[in-house]
Amino acid sequence: MEDLVMENLFNGDKESQIRAATELGRLKSKQRQYLADRGVIVPLVSMLQSQDYEAIEAALFALLSLACGSERNKRRIVKSGVIPMLLQLLQSQNPLLIEHTLAAMLILSACSANKLVIASSGAVQVLIETLGGDYANDSNMNNISIQAKLDAIATLHNLSTCHQIVPLIVSSGVVFPLLHLIQGNEKSSEMVEKAIMLLENVISLSENALQETASTGGAIRALVEAIEDGSPQCKEHSAEILLLICQICRETYRGLILREGVMPGLLQLSVDGTWKAKEIAQNLLLLLRDGSSYCSRSNQSKHELIEQVMQEIDAQGDGTTLRLVEDMIAKLST
Repeated sequence: MEDLVMENLFNGDKESQIRAATELGRLKSKQRQYLADRGVIVPLVSMLQSQDYEAIEAALFALLSLACGSERNKRRIVKSGVIPMLLQLLQSQNPLLIEHTLAAMLILSACSANKLVIASSGAVQVLIETLGGDYANDSNMNNISIQAKLDAIATLHNLSTCHQIVPLIVSSGVVFPLLHLIQGNEKSSEMVEKAIMLLENVISLSENALQETASTGGAIRALVEAIEDGSPQCKEHSAEILLLICQICRETYRGLILREGVMPGLLQLSVDGTWKAKEIAQNLLLLLRDGSSYCSRSNQSKHELIEQVMQEIDAQGDGTTLRLVEDMIAKLST
């Protein structure tokens, strides 16, 4: 069977190649690896240049089946010159083809050896344009599915783990479309969770991205809403972003963050969050205290510091907020 598949991929007509590529995806892992070792990646990549949707789809699925679970095959596929062809496919008018292509980009970007190659190909700009389809003038990008956008975000996240690529991601304009997605979607959605995770990863490595986030209208409000209504991961990363914003210029951003009503959600996070989320929330609470009594954490006990928070917030006596403060003090005192 493997030899027949290989023969049809190298020497068959279009229909034979499509059947062979489809059959390849059904083979067992060892059989697929045998074919990869015999060079079938080359004709599969060539099939991506076809004008026939069926041929392109069959080739994409075959390449995905070879890439899954094999770092060696991921490297081979990228070395074969597939990235420019994938970028060309992203200009297609076919939403399903775009979705399949982004799935391929995501899998290939998970390999460390491929990240710089993918980034240097122009993929970063195309991926960011994909995220901006809701407001971009490019009608081709307006029909991008939610799954395709999630895969584009995940691909950018994979690339951002290589610190050399982060300046390119930032300079390509990633902050605004991410904030647009965060502001325009339900805070409990997977889209917002993934967008905030990528944003936090980028701004933790780029002061320019941090400054852009802090100065974008509506960004602080959206992050506060994410702390209130987001998933556990979303709450944690949103609080971390607000902490970084407050740290760059406390005098400028402390009042803005407080005016957006961050306290109830932040106090809840400091009580119910993971250990990391609690630490982030508590650190942000300390930065948000009245500056007249601001002092280093090392000079006061946690109990004293949180008591100050309790005295300085919610002067109107909101029962829910006060209860959260009391719960937090009790937990910190044990």
